[in-house]
Amino acid sequence: MPKTVLLLSGGLDSTLAARVMLEQNVEIHAINFASVFCTCTPKGAGCSAANSAARQLGIPLRTESNSEELIPLVKSPRHGYGRNLNPCLDCRILSFKKAKRYMDEIGADFLTTGEVLGERPMSQRMDAMRIIERDAGVAGLVLRPLSARLMPVTEPEAKGLVDREKLLAIEGRSRKEQMGLAEHYGIKDYPCPAGGCLLTDEGFARRMKDLMAFEPDFGVHDCILLKVGRHFRLSPQAKLIVGREEAQNARLVELGRPGDWLLVPTTTPGATGLLRGAPTGQEGTLRLAASIVAHYGKGRNAPAVELEVRRLEAGRAATDTIQTAAVAELPQSL
Repeated sequence: MPKTVLLLSGGLDSTLAARVMLEQNVEIHAINFASVFCTCTPKGAGCSAANSAARQLGIPLRTESNSEELIPLVKSPRHGYGRNLNPCLDCRILSFKKAKRYMDEIGADFLTTGEVLGERPMSQRMDAMRIIERDAGVAGLVLRPLSARLMPVTEPEAKGLVDREKLLAIEGRSRKEQMGLAEHYGIKDYPCPAGGCLLTDEGFARRMKDLMAFEPDFGVHDCILLKVGRHFRLSPQAKLIVGREEAQNARLVELGRPGDWLLVPTTTPGATGLLRGAPTGQEGTLRLAASIVAHYGKGRNAPAVELEVRRLEAGRAATDTIQTAAVAELPQSL
């Protein structure tokens, strides 16, 4: 029986690609690449949609994180960005390289994806697909069942591992044909076709640009923090994050690290603030941060709000209090 590694996002296209391969009696081993930039899971630990699809398909699934390897690609992509800060070609090359390693590890014959020719403007053009395959070292090994008959013959087709005549010729951004196939296969619960990468989002990209400009040595932890709360750039060194609701307040406490300041209102309910990059002695920056945090509490109109201020240090936290009025005019948030 032919064996393939399927790049499974859990979306409709990759699920349909799996169905087409199963109809040709191909043994499928799925792999899903999660990252800090995924929208499908808050912690990048694995895609629930991919897990659900793998269970329904009855195929094994391996989940790997791309977070660490993606950071340098976001900072300086060889093949450029999409509309915002999405390095789609470089990201795809990385995924194909790792999928190829898995393919070799289990002795599979080829790779399969749910890509549709022309569906995504940056990474699913014919020329872009060739570049991705070339740079990932998988030229001729990637079968795209949904568009295969519009594309050059691949190695698995040439070797007779799959029947090209039973593959499809879907093209473009319309999803009508895929939705028809979903009805044919009885696939009902599938995610909407919106992109699953935060780097394509204009708001998140704006925060990323700020991080790249002022904290060029950032890592995965910094990117996780970008997904929480409201962000304010107070100075070239200092940034404040304010929780939007209770769960985000708790998350900011979790994400604090030595050198950060935690600001928590004590006299009235309100938001928690995390101030990063303001060393001891920058009282003006600390007081501005406290005033912004006070603005988002129920004491917004009070003459003064008391906040507990904790300077996080390794193994301990130095605690103090500060009295402040809510800021008269909020600075522009990121």
